[in-house]
Amino acid sequence: MERILPTVEKPGRYVGGEWNSVVKDWGDVETRVALCYPDLYEIGMSNMGLAILYDLVNRRPDMLAERAYAPWPDMAAAMRRARIPLYSLETRHPLAEFDVVGFTLQYELNYTNVLEMLDLAGIPLHSGERDERWPLVIAGGSSNYNPEPLADFFDLFVIGEGEEVLFELLELVHRLRGSGRADLLRAAARIPGIYVPSLYRVAYNLDGTVAEIQPAEPGVPERVLKRIVACLPPAVTRPVVPYLELVHDRAVVEIQRGCTEGCRFCQAGMIYRPVRERRPEEVMDAVDELLRNTGYDEVGLLSLASSDYSQIEPLLEALVARYAPQHVAISLPSLRVDAFSVSLAQKVQATRKAGLTFAPEAGSERLRAVINKNVTEEDLLQTAEAAYSLGWDRIKLYFMLGLPTETDEDVEAIARLARRVLGIGRQHRRARAQ
Repeated sequence: MERILPTVEKPGRYVGGEWNSVVKDWGDVETRVALCYPDLYEIGMSNMGLAILYDLVNRRPDMLAERAYAPWPDMAAAMRRARIPLYSLETRHPLAEFDVVGFTLQYELNYTNVLEMLDLAGIPLHSGERDERWPLVIAGGSSNYNPEPLADFFDLFVIGEGEEVLFELLELVHRLRGSGRADLLRAAARIPGIYVPSLYRVAYNLDGTVAEIQPAEPGVPERVLKRIVACLPPAVTRPVVPYLELVHDRAVVEIQRGCTEGCRFCQAGMIYRPVRERRPEEVMDAVDELLRNTGYDEVGLLSLASSDYSQIEPLLEALVARYAPQHVAISLPSLRVDAFSVSLAQKVQATRKAGLTFAPEAGSERLRAVINKNVTEEDLLQTAEAAYSLGWDRIKLYFMLGLPTETDEDVEAIARLARRVLGIGRQHRRARAQ
């Protein structure tokens, strides 16, 4: 490794040893899981779900969780030349030595990276080629709601939220250690929320769509229901602090999970229901600990829509009062155009203005109506007026291309709307407006 690292881009991706990373003695634990994100380190390290599971598992004295990410092609080629298998960052154990190798699947474009990581680890790609000598290869995350494209490669999928079901599975792996892989998979299939592809028969229509899915043997549940945690897990207050800049490089507290809007394009809004909120006092305590444990000077309040949090205004008032003198910025990574108010902007302007993000999603009101995004152009322009007039320099707008019924006029409307927003910014902030 010492010879390879100086030859690759950003070697800090591959060395581990970060602040707050958890290193346990393998001889002191019963079950070992590798938590893998099939993308670059700086992208995977920004994933809140993986951070939550890493924190929860490592709180258990009988278990350990370590991390692995997809290496950039230069590092992957170097590892193959040197015959170095893909390893965990904490102890550099090869992934093949773990009891469970778990992937977080967030995007379909990451699927091929899963196969690359398994191949680099020397783990057979197809689940049918792996017996009890190999780790149990599992997947969780939002892309699991359609598991069939990767069904041949995973032993099982966790459908829904993983904070509780992961422990049920790891405890089962420990209890059945030494049993055959088939017995373990049959027992796992009886855990609510777990889908074992090898125990089901899938029939397809002529156009390639799924016609039906039926159990392949008695005792296998006919339907797999998603897992939902009743309450949010404890906030992650000792996250791993990297040596290099991440995509989202700040402290984060999940203040709310779920959404009620029902936008037709939004997978997250459907699968993370119902809405669950963290108490404001718990958020305040979490921010205190995060800043002590990390040294960050920006804290993001994470939610599908931060402004939907029922106590957002008093929470912001309390956070700003406590942290503005310390020059800590409070950011709202996701704001609704139709829910944002001048009062919210006034509350966060006491700290550095890290930018505001809104998601009109479509340029025209016609197309926004098609996708059930209840935001008018006037809503957005009034919000921009309020933000720029209060001193914000930068507004980020999210749009999507390729929505059903989209026309060239809808696409051109994106540019027109962005220019109108920028025009408002130039009136207030002149050349500083973005």
